[in-house]
Amino acid sequence: MPRFDFTPAAARLNVRIAVTHSGNTAQYTDHVGWISPTLTYPSSRLQQANLLPYILLILRYWPDETMSKKYILGLTGKKLRDAQIWAVILPAYLLFGWNNGVAGALLDLPSWVATFPQIDTVNTTGAQETHNSRLQGSVVAMYTLGAFVGAVSSITFGDRLGRIRTIQLGAAIDVIGTILQTTSFSLGQLIVGRLITGFGFRALSATAPNWQSECSPASHRGAAVLLESLFISAGLALSGWINLGMSFTASSVAWRFPLAMSAFWALIVIVNINMLPESPRWLIKKGRLQEARQVLSALDGCGENNPRIAAEMKEIEETVAISGQGRFVEIFSNGELRLFNRACLACACQMFQQMSGVNAIAFYATTIFKDYLNLGNVPARVLSASVFTFQTLCSPIGVLTVDRFGRRKLMIVAAAGMGTCMAIVAGTASQTGNKSAIGAAVAFIFLFSVFFPTGFLGLTFLYASEISPLSHRVQMTGLSTGSAWLFNFVVAEATPTAFSTIGYQYYIIYACINLFLTLPSVYFFFPETTGRHLEEVDQIFRDSKNALDPVKVAKQFPAKTLADVEMPVEKTSVETKERVGL
Repeated sequence: MPRFDFTPAAARLNVRIAVTHSGNTAQYTDHVGWISPTLTYPSSRLQQANLLPYILLILRYWPDETMSKKYILGLTGKKLRDAQIWAVILPAYLLFGWNNGVAGALLDLPSWVATFPQIDTVNTTGAQETHNSRLQGSVVAMYTLGAFVGAVSSITFGDRLGRIRTIQLGAAIDVIGTILQTTSFSLGQLIVGRLITGFGFRALSATAPNWQSECSPASHRGAAVLLESLFISAGLALSGWINLGMSFTASSVAWRFPLAMSAFWALIVIVNINMLPESPRWLIKKGRLQEARQVLSALDGCGENNPRIAAEMKEIEETVAISGQGRFVEIFSNGELRLFNRACLACACQMFQQMSGVNAIAFYATTIFKDYLNLGNVPARVLSASVFTFQTLCSPIGVLTVDRFGRRKLMIVAAAGMGTCMAIVAGTASQTGNKSAIGAAVAFIFLFSVFFPTGFLGLTFLYASEISPLSHRVQMTGLSTGSAWLFNFVVAEATPTAFSTIGYQYYIIYACINLFLTLPSVYFFFPETTGRHLEEVDQIFRDSKNALDPVKVAKQFPAKTLADVEMPVEKTSVETKERVGL
């Protein structure tokens, strides 16, 4: 049997291969587990060397029979993870932004006022206007109240159904609520529709970050999940421009069409997620190991027998064994896993997002520009849509920096920036007769839209998911998103009354929250999770003794990787392994 060395030819192609041969036949396996068919090679050493590039080409595109389950368009590896983003996460979070932004711009439309005169604040004054503004705030806030119930409900059924079925169920309920809103001819039906829409959407959005983060590699998980902030901003911007265009229509289609669009995004989610994989961590937790191995194989783009898959399976199984099958009541005690500590952090970061002041802008941007900054109807709508368009353009800042600078730094800088902007808006908005001051107020509302998506839009969902242990991840993220929507409800309910009573001073409240609550809380209590496997984050909390420890432990805790089995696709050095007689 001839002995030969493929190193020179392999080096020219920058690949690593393993060769198993006997007689004049050989199989070639590259470093990510692709195995060629049995090939017959010539006896000439020169011909063998020349043949290697063609063998490697066959090897790269040879179908891997160990990846038996196929997903959308037969994609694997990075392309499959990208498909998760564009096929499901994109429409889901466009829906998020759309639902948050669509109602506020409809409140002063003539056809809306004619259909729902009980919440008319355009043609009323005095005590009647105050009463109607309270009721208006409640109607708008019904969506967030339903979302709170949906987030908390996902705690009980989310882990039973799995990530995909929970997302589908939430999207289906959203469609039902949207139909009720769109066909409303009475205030009661509108309220019920908003409640149901919120319930369905929140079951979807409480689960989607878990599904995405559990399918993403540690090195890119932050950027992948933070794309949600870009999509939310795009949904807000899109709703603003559609509302502007529809405002020139006199009939009820001016508000029925924007509300109906919510169902369009939800239906895309329902259809597309059927073609994508379930969370491998949830499958392992449920004992469905073979399915989990297939999913990991597809997500990594390698064979099921690859050492990397075995290492990932072992790491996740060990975490499940340590944390066990969690119960909701266990969240309220610390224990070895410091569950209560983690639950408080998850809920706090979501609360900080809502209490930053963004929802006072998101829900009532048009009203703020028109009624409280004394701008005209069309300029107010144009500025409202422009704010969210600008926020969309700024969202990539967070996507591109979250895995480089870390979660903590982005949140700290964003809190300082948002607090400063709110303080300046309060001061300038108090000068209603000064055009320069009003212009400055508008400018700092735009600047606020730089800081918010960078540190607090998608990042809070990512962070809450990362610090939650697998055994309690659904319960803990459900609780945290419930916290988000509870405070969202508070803001939506209070804002109309607050503007009508204390005016510009309302912004001072948000300035104080950002500067004197959010910023120091993140600095002292929130550990860094950037670049760590979810299982490593568990270890950081297990090694902590009190609420201040996680930050210190995270700084000292060495990052553990799967380097022994997780090798980059391109290598300049070549290692050729030869096994004889197998």
